[in-house]
Amino acid sequence: MPTMMMPNLGAANLLAGLIFGSIGFVGFVYGKRMLLWKPMFLGFALMIYPYFVGNTIALFVVGIVGTGMFFLLRD
Repeated sequence: MPTMMMPNLGAANLLAGLIFGSIGFVGFVYGKRMLLWKPMFLGFALMIYPYFVGNTIALFVVGIVGTGMFFLLRD
């Protein structure tokens, strides 16, 4: 039987999940109200990815890159 890994509940991971999840929520709502697909999907991805990334450094790197994509992919 495979063992399930416990999520990393360190302060840095929780803080990064809160920050980038909030940024993703704002991007999702903006994209939905303006009927723009790119910010909506990017915001959804930013809200979801902290559940799948356990490494703190990778969490911050992916979050910063994802947040920067809002500015690079704007129409």
